[in-house]
Amino acid sequence: MTNATDGAADATTDPATRDAVAKTRERVASLHGELVRYGLVIWTGGNVSERVPGTDLFVIKPSGVSSDDLTPANQVVCTLDGVPADGWGNEHGPSSDTAAHAYVYRNMPGVGGVVHTHSTYATAWAARAEEIPCVITAMADEFGGPIPVGPFAIIGDDSIGHGIVETLSGHRSRAVLMQNHGVFTIGKDAKDAVKAAVMCEDVARTIHISRQLGEPVPIAPENIDRLFDRYQNVYGQNPEGALQ
Repeated sequence: MTNATDGAADATTDPATRDAVAKTRERVASLHGELVRYGLVIWTGGNVSERVPGTDLFVIKPSGVSSDDLTPANQVVCTLDGVPADGWGNEHGPSSDTAAHAYVYRNMPGVGGVVHTHSTYATAWAARAEEIPCVITAMADEFGGPIPVGPFAIIGDDSIGHGIVETLSGHRSRAVLMQNHGVFTIGKDAKDAVKAAVMCEDVARTIHISRQLGEPVPIAPENIDRLFDRYQNVYGQNPEGALQ
């Protein structure tokens, strides 16, 4: 594995690493368009990151750049310490959430992608510091239970990362509602984390509407387990199972 801190110069001249970085930049830039398409972000908000396979690097959105102006070339290559890596042509500073993403990657080695949004309905639950209860089968399928609430944390250092790791470690949910802030999701790669963000907003909206009509009917825990197992391990083409 390439050491991005001590061997940055060697990494930038290795053809396999250069190819991996280029492909990761393309994926991350493209996936920001999915956040816009599904209405999960506005203006310059939100961010997507992904580990560069086979390296100690990850790629993340530049800070303060609108979605219309995002390109593979302006995605920022960072070390797992959360700082821009030398030699990769970084022309912009990374997202203000970079330290949080880096903390997740350092402490959750199975995570290959991290996404942050301020999507409306899920963030409304976060503003109430209330977990989203598991009362529809789609939520049992995707999250295996309620979507939990993480602690309030100030933006700019790795405090948010601490909250994400502490809340999601040992939890089946790939989404966390950071109190008074918004949604963070994790996945085996960035596309998987984007899917979790899309699904989080969808179930947040549906369950909010349900509560306007009355008290939602809970799903028995054993049925949540059965639904989650089927969706993660049987459903679809060539299922790969849940994020470990």
